[in-house]
Amino acid sequence: MKIIEERFAVHQDDFKHYDTEKLRKHFLIEKIFADDEVLFTYTHYERIMVGGAKPVNQTLSLEPVYQQKADHFLDRRELGAINVGGKGFITVDGTEHEMEFKNAIYIGRGVKEVTFRSADPKNPAKFYMNSAPAHHAYPTKKVGMNDAKVLELGSSETCNERRINQLLINGVVETCQLQMGMTELQPGSIWNTMPVHTHSRRMEAYFYFNVPEDQAVCHFMGPKEETRHMWIHNEQAVVSPPWSMHSGVGTANYTFIWGMAGENLDYTDMDFHQPHELK
Repeated sequence: MKIIEERFAVHQDDFKHYDTEKLRKHFLIEKIFADDEVLFTYTHYERIMVGGAKPVNQTLSLEPVYQQKADHFLDRRELGAINVGGKGFITVDGTEHEMEFKNAIYIGRGVKEVTFRSADPKNPAKFYMNSAPAHHAYPTKKVGMNDAKVLELGSSETCNERRINQLLINGVVETCQLQMGMTELQPGSIWNTMPVHTHSRRMEAYFYFNVPEDQAVCHFMGPKEETRHMWIHNEQAVVSPPWSMHSGVGTANYTFIWGMAGENLDYTDMDFHQPHELK
């Protein structure tokens, strides 16, 4: 298992002076998956870890990294994983869970052994993962799309008609602070999270996938009066600080996974900023 990088927190006053290169260095995670590897980026935003496991020809194990100084990855953490590839399996302390495309699983603090494998090396599973510190041990729970709490938001007139699948979230799964879900844009809609919002009591990470090879998503971030943007490609992620709004627009249809960590589990705790307020 590898840590690609460690990301330190950025003050919003410093952010104002960043050019494109510096924005990408601090907030963009370009590599989530590698064949037969488990990759993580360790951030200092609520100490969330963002990564992926792609078992092709091997069964992969979730091992602790040096920042944790722990015997097991989940000694003091919780983890959420969503499969964005072919059929696979996640084994949690000897119990195997079959993971189809878009299935999610929550794994709680104190689990000793987690492994990942694919059903077919020609169509490997790809497990996108978020992990955050945990104060309590909640049970492992698999969540399918049919189990999700669903919100239908936006409209075709504003190009932001979307289905929000709340998968690992309060009311569906008990967690300490981690929340994850998947937003699917409807055909013809390209804007996500519009109108934009901020939530100062938690950070967020966006993972974009199902982006066509020759297309991209323009991700917007920053305070509403000092916005910046980055161009994101398929299977890349963005780390969003608590002071930053987060939204994107694609050159084609796409899907994204959002993950949050912080001091509250109230999904509706948001401060909205309307389009005419943005600068």
